[in-house]
Amino acid sequence: MKQRILTAILAAALFLPFVIYGKLPFTIFVYLLASIALHELLKMKKISLFSFPGLVSLLILWVLLIPNTYITVLLEGFSKSEFALLALLLLLTYTVVTKNKFTFDDVGFVVIAIFYLGIGFYFLIETRNSELQGGLELIFYALLLIWVTDSGAYFVGRAMGKNKLWPEISPNKTIEGAVGGVLFAVIFACIYHYFTDILDNVFVVIVMTTLLSIFGQIGDLVESALKRHYHVKDSGTILPGHGGILDRFDSLLFVLPLLHFMLILFN
Repeated sequence: MKQRILTAILAAALFLPFVIYGKLPFTIFVYLLASIALHELLKMKKISLFSFPGLVSLLILWVLLIPNTYITVLLEGFSKSEFALLALLLLLTYTVVTKNKFTFDDVGFVVIAIFYLGIGFYFLIETRNSELQGGLELIFYALLLIWVTDSGAYFVGRAMGKNKLWPEISPNKTIEGAVGGVLFAVIFACIYHYFTDILDNVFVVIVMTTLLSIFGQIGDLVESALKRHYHVKDSGTILPGHGGILDRFDSLLFVLPLLHFMLILFN
């Protein structure tokens, strides 16, 4: 527990200055986080980041992460989807070159990994740069929502949890804990709404927070299912006591895209 707390404090001390300052340093920092997460994900499938498919996936991930602010400058005449299609063709060609040592299934895994991480981390950048709402307030809302959901689920689950949520994937999670996490998140959101300018309607905030809290927990379960399928305990070891980057950002990868679409819908 002491190691987990110390790691959390040190990670926050490193992460928060980039979040608060934003702009290009934050974008570069997110690129680094996404690249490490891609390495962790490919490693589960025993694909090296420095192999041909690893480097192709890294390049396309970086393309997907390009913020809207810079996209016309960096991709003049090309779209992100065209780069993704090129990557798919290269990866499929690689299955022939390797005589199926790199298989069609491997191609599917790599492509899904690119989009899974690319979309989630892209919206981490875009949310911070949001013009619909204060970007910094939105990032803290998303980060705190996930933390409060996790904490609420943990404490309610320990105190009242009797019915397993999904034992085949995450044996310790309970239905009571999951519901408690959502309730804690809604209470937090109402307080956060009172002190900030995030949206105007408290009812909308409650509905939005409920959905985001649920999908944040689904994001955590998705990564748990992935690790269980590939027989790994943690995605990485870069954060002692916490695992890897993917272990810490699994919920955020689901919450941020959904938050983006909700802000468009409710504004």
